[in-house]
Amino acid sequence: MSDSRRHIRDEVVGIPPYNSGLTLREVQERYHPAAIAKLGSNENPLGASEHAMVSSTELRDLFRLYPDPKGRALCEALAERFGSKAPDIILGNGSEDLIAVVCRAVVRPGDVVTTLYPSFPLHEDYAVLMGGKVERIEILPDFSVDMAALEAAARRKPRMILFANPMNPVGTWIGKGDFELFLDAVDPDTLLVIDEAYAEYAYGEDYPATLDILRASNKSWIVLRTFSKAYGLAGLRIGFGIASSPELLDFLNRVRTPFNTNAIAQAAAIAALGDEEHLKRTVTLALSERARVSDALKLRDIKVAPSKGNFVFFDCGMDASVFAEKLLIAGVIVKPWKQAGYTRFVRVSIGSVVENDQFLSALDTNARGRD
Repeated sequence: MSDSRRHIRDEVVGIPPYNSGLTLREVQERYHPAAIAKLGSNENPLGASEHAMVSSTELRDLFRLYPDPKGRALCEALAERFGSKAPDIILGNGSEDLIAVVCRAVVRPGDVVTTLYPSFPLHEDYAVLMGGKVERIEILPDFSVDMAALEAAARRKPRMILFANPMNPVGTWIGKGDFELFLDAVDPDTLLVIDEAYAEYAYGEDYPATLDILRASNKSWIVLRTFSKAYGLAGLRIGFGIASSPELLDFLNRVRTPFNTNAIAQAAAIAALGDEEHLKRTVTLALSERARVSDALKLRDIKVAPSKGNFVFFDCGMDASVFAEKLLIAGVIVKPWKQAGYTRFVRVSIGSVVENDQFLSALDTNARGRD
C-alpha cells in the first residue's frame, strides 16, 4: 500500500478532522431511538422563514444559470440592513468559508494569529494550514474572557486577531466597554476579524454594537455573520462579511472561488432577511429556553457557562465523548468538546421545548453517572 502522507503538506497532516457530528440518519440507523433531538450543531428549531422558500418556477432558472458572483442583490439588502455600502460586503459559503478566505489572503508562514480559547476549531485550523502560529487567549475559570491577556496580545501586534463574540463554544462575550478598551490596543497593522455568528441572540445593553465602534476607529477589520443560525438556512450555506474598506474586500475577492455562494441561497437569504417577525420568534424562543435549560443544569449541580448564544456549554463530569454516546442511545445529539483542557465539556444547542425536555430527561436517565 502506498504512503499517501508523503504527498501532503505537514500543516495538513497536523490538523485533526473536524467534528461535524452525526446526522439524523446515522443516529436512527445506529441506535433506533423513538425520537431524535438534534442538539449538536446550533441549528434553528423553527427552521427558515416561509418567505425563504423558493417557488418551483424560480428554481428552474436558479438551477440552470450561474449565480451572480458578487451576489449584488443580497449585498444591497445587507447594506441597507447594516448601514453599510454594498462594496463593503462579501458573501461566503457560510461564514466559515470566509474564515478560510481571510486566512488564505492574509496569513503567511510564521505569522501570529491570536484567538480566544476554547475556540471554534476552524479559527485555528485555517490559520495553521497557511503556516501561521496560533496564540490562544484562554478563558478565565469563571468562563469570562481574559481581557488583560487579550489586550496584551494585541499590543504585541499579531498579524491577525480572530475570535467569536459571543464565543463558540463557551457562549461568553466581550461587552461594550471591554471591547472599546481592547480595540484601543489593536495596532492598525493588525487585521481584526470578529466572528458574530450568534450576534442575533446576544443583542442587549451589555453586548457591543460592533460595527458602529469599528467604523469610528482607524483599524482594519472584518465582521463575519451567517444565515445558518438565527435565520435557519444552515443547509443552504450562506454567510457574509462586512469590512472596513472596499479595497480590503477587493483582495479577498481574488482569493475566494468565483461562484462561492449559490443562487438559491442568495435568493433565500434576501427573503429571510426581510422576515423580521420570524427572526423575533426564533430569538425569543432561544432566549427563553436557554435560560430554562441553564437553570435546569444548575439545579443538577452542573457547572454551566453563561451564554449569549443559542447553546449552553457545561462540564458533564466525565469524558465528554462517553457522555455524548450515552445521550445518543436516548436519541439526543450533543457536541462533546475535544480541545485540550475541555474534554469534559459539552455544548448543547437550544432546540424546541420538546427537544430540550428530551435532552434533560436523557441526562437524568442515561448520563448522570460519573467515571
